[in-house]
Amino acid sequence: MAEQIDPTILEMHAKVCKTMAHPLRLALLNALREGERSVTDLADAIGATHSLVSQHLAVLRNQGLLRTRRNGNEVYYRIAYPKMVQACDLLREVLFEHLRSQEELARLETPNPVQ
Repeated sequence: MAEQIDPTILEMHAKVCKTMAHPLRLALLNALREGERSVTDLADAIGATHSLVSQHLAVLRNQGLLRTRRNGNEVYYRIAYPKMVQACDLLREVLFEHLRSQEELARLETPNPVQ
């Protein structure tokens, strides 16, 4: 029998998933996987405007997924919990497996042309 999960933990889990549910935020986390970066560096790395990157970084920071450090006028971001990168990698692996299984299913369902 499956272990019961505390409803508070389920709510927190849902909030984190909701926070992560944007491609730009996932791109930011991926860009931060090697360590701390400035907003300007992140904007250049993912090809987005400084203001858009700042908005999405604020969402991630407010959920507690990122930490910041200020150096003069520049703000540097880093991932608060490195296991978040592992979680994203694991989910991406599941997605690739799913895509491969769909491709295999499509090949099985496609009739061979009559020769």
